[in-house]
Amino acid sequence: MRVSARAQKIEPFYVMEVAKAAAEIQARLTRNGAENSRPMRYLNIGEPDFTAPPLVQAAAIQAIRDGATAYSAATGLPALRERISQWYAERWGVQVPARRIVITAGASAALQLACLALIDRDDEVLMPDPSYACNRHFVSAAEGRAVLLPTTAAQRYQLSAEAVTAAWTPRTRGVLLASPSNPTGTSIHPDELRRIHQWVQAQGGFTLIDEIYLGLSFDETYGQTGLAIDDQVISINSFSKYFNMTGWRLGWLVVPDPLLPVIERLAQNLFICPNVVAQQAALACFEPDSLQTYEQRRTEFKARRDAFIPALERLGFEVPATPDGAFYVWSDCRRWCEKMQVASSWELSFALMEQAHLAITPGRDFGHSETSHFVRFSTACAPRHLQDAIERLSELHDQWGPAA
Repeated sequence: MRVSARAQKIEPFYVMEVAKAAAEIQARLTRNGAENSRPMRYLNIGEPDFTAPPLVQAAAIQAIRDGATAYSAATGLPALRERISQWYAERWGVQVPARRIVITAGASAALQLACLALIDRDDEVLMPDPSYACNRHFVSAAEGRAVLLPTTAAQRYQLSAEAVTAAWTPRTRGVLLASPSNPTGTSIHPDELRRIHQWVQAQGGFTLIDEIYLGLSFDETYGQTGLAIDDQVISINSFSKYFNMTGWRLGWLVVPDPLLPVIERLAQNLFICPNVVAQQAALACFEPDSLQTYEQRRTEFKARRDAFIPALERLGFEVPATPDGAFYVWSDCRRWCEKMQVASSWELSFALMEQAHLAITPGRDFGHSETSHFVRFSTACAPRHLQDAIERLSELHDQWGPAA
């Protein structure tokens, strides 16, 4: 059977490949009668250990009992679009009309819709290196080309207006940013984002920004939505991370008015509508009790970051740019590669799975600019698991001896 050239261009999602390997190691230990050995600790997947709050769960159950499960409009339930609009006004001080908000089957569907609406074959889209692997694959799936621009810790691993200007060519169609970013947890400064957007607009291009971790911002300087700039910024968001609804597969897209009919037409054909039970449940996300719960959890995620990073750095994992949001730590692992006699973060990740039963994510997924020297730790898991991971790393570290 012939596979399309489009499909062949999409690389594996190595985060999930590592997760499969970790599960296989754990299964092997069990088969070999090593049930009493240390269980695998998973610091590789960006999934909160919190589940949806009680009101959200109850709303889903009630929707099923009431039979509120028929198709919604392709753009989502009007009531949910209104609630999100209110949230932007109350939380971020930005007026975003509900008509510009499109509910989607997760942020992934939102990105797919945006890319299909904006990108033609061989169009180029500028992105930072490192950046989330799937974002560039959405560009590829639309037959465009993701152009990764190397970034540094001094740039907080974000694009600059200078870099965008220098890289822009007649084939460039726009920029795809993420703030806070996966894998770095760092955000773009609002002033720099404004400069980039102004340049892009002057070239007739688009500014697309992934803001799925915006609710998990810890620094007021960076914790601002790009929608505050103007109504031409296109924003992707999700109920997965801040709202703790990962498996519910619900997100949204904010688009300029002229783009709305195009997005709606694509959504009608590709998805019919987002999951209606999830939409009914998401209405309860914006109840005061739920929002209070989310803010308490945001504080907890910040506390995990503040405890984990110093412990990690004491063990020789350098963190060149402190994350200001999300639940990731992007760490230089060259010292560990040297001591464990491996060539890259990919090999180090597998060595840690075997020797410490600790799963982390190698930089391979996230680009090409020194990513073989970096790993991503997820601090989304429970504090006791984070502490256990540090203890396991400390034991390996101590094996190096005083010279280490």
